[in-house]
Amino acid sequence: MESETRPPFGRGARLTATYVVILAVGVLAYFLIRSYGRTLSAPAPNGPSALGTTGESGQVDVLLHVLVALLVIIAFARTLGAVFARWGQPPVIGEVVAGIILGPSALGRLAPDVSAFILPASVAPFLGLLAQVGVIVYMFLVGMELDPTLLRRRTHATVLISHVSIVAPFVLGVALALYLYPRFSTRDVPFDVFALFLGVSMAVTAFPVLARILTDRAMQKTRLGVLALSCAAIDDVTAWCLLAFLVSIVHSRAGGALLTAALTLGYIAFMIFAARPLVRKFVERQEGRGLTEGVLAVVCVALLLSSLITESIGIHAIFGAFLLGATVPHASRLARELTDRLQALVLVLFLPAFFALTGLRTELGLVHGAADWAVTLAIILVASVGKFGGSFAAARWTGLGSRDAAAIGILMNTRGLMELIVLNVGLSLGIISPRLFAMLVVMAVVTTLATTPILLAIGPDRGAEEA
Repeated sequence: MESETRPPFGRGARLTATYVVILAVGVLAYFLIRSYGRTLSAPAPNGPSALGTTGESGQVDVLLHVLVALLVIIAFARTLGAVFARWGQPPVIGEVVAGIILGPSALGRLAPDVSAFILPASVAPFLGLLAQVGVIVYMFLVGMELDPTLLRRRTHATVLISHVSIVAPFVLGVALALYLYPRFSTRDVPFDVFALFLGVSMAVTAFPVLARILTDRAMQKTRLGVLALSCAAIDDVTAWCLLAFLVSIVHSRAGGALLTAALTLGYIAFMIFAARPLVRKFVERQEGRGLTEGVLAVVCVALLLSSLITESIGIHAIFGAFLLGATVPHASRLARELTDRLQALVLVLFLPAFFALTGLRTELGLVHGAADWAVTLAIILVASVGKFGGSFAAARWTGLGSRDAAAIGILMNTRGLMELIVLNVGLSLGIISPRLFAMLVVMAVVTTLATTPILLAIGPDRGAEEA
């Protein structure tokens, strides 16, 4: 072996020589083509243009600001979310607070130049598009989280608590509208629309946040946890139906409200009785295959189509996403894999954009003076008395102990992200003013922040037993 002689040029040397020759030929060909191309001429431009500019003026700057905004938003939201999680709070509240801090209420006042660079007005429409897409996908995931067995558990306790926890805050919200309407609205908004929206905003319960609080405390399978989830599920469905009805009224004020309501009911019936069996068959066929790119594409097309239909009907795209999600079997492999595949992207990228947009819209500076903050406190009290008080009274009436009833009440008073989605819909439709929007955002944050510490203070009771 030692005496064998190697060829003068090994395989590596031959490849290197070939590469050099090919490169030299390419360079020579380029210069020959360039020398001939310089003798050619092209027609004059149809309009003014300049080398190095984009098709639309300022497009590069907008993209730069969008990228900077997303970078800061995601980093700050995740950081503050982690801080709130260490304090025993839902991370989503930290992300909401991060959005408010980055908006005009904090950064806009303390460092207006920095705020103008990070979140200039030109970025808002692009953040709005990202936020809308994120909320649509998020509502699809919320729909898949709903367990139909919870809705079918028509126990007397579940029915009574869920109905009272909707009716009590709704009625109190409508009553509060008598005071708020002449002071925080305009004649362009009919009183009945304003009152209905205020009632709906008081009746919302954040089912996903509530579920995560119960999971963090290992209460999701206890009798108390199952009862709370059942009531919250019914609350969610009822609240979204009420909001869909309200949006249909707003979009059809000039006429056609009955047609919009009929189309909405027709589409809900179609999704329940026609689409759901088809979705169930589709899911059963995919159980052994997993989530492929083709299946994900089908789901995305169905999601966009359902959202497009409800948007075209005159309600909102989020309702179509929610309805489609509710047709997917809750415990199926496809539902789990869709959640694993989509949830991280939505929570990390899209929802922080929604929180930032909410922060841009939340101007706490509009709430000034003792009178305005007294109204804000009154809104918090009315929301809490309606939700907590109604749920507590109903739970006690069904035979639950004081601690269990109080735990149900405070859990049902959790609003979180679902409330923010409702409030953004109301602001976008012009039902509420930016000033009242800020007050209601404060209410959503405070009622959600209060959930975990009060639940810890109440302590375990019979609800710690397995369901």
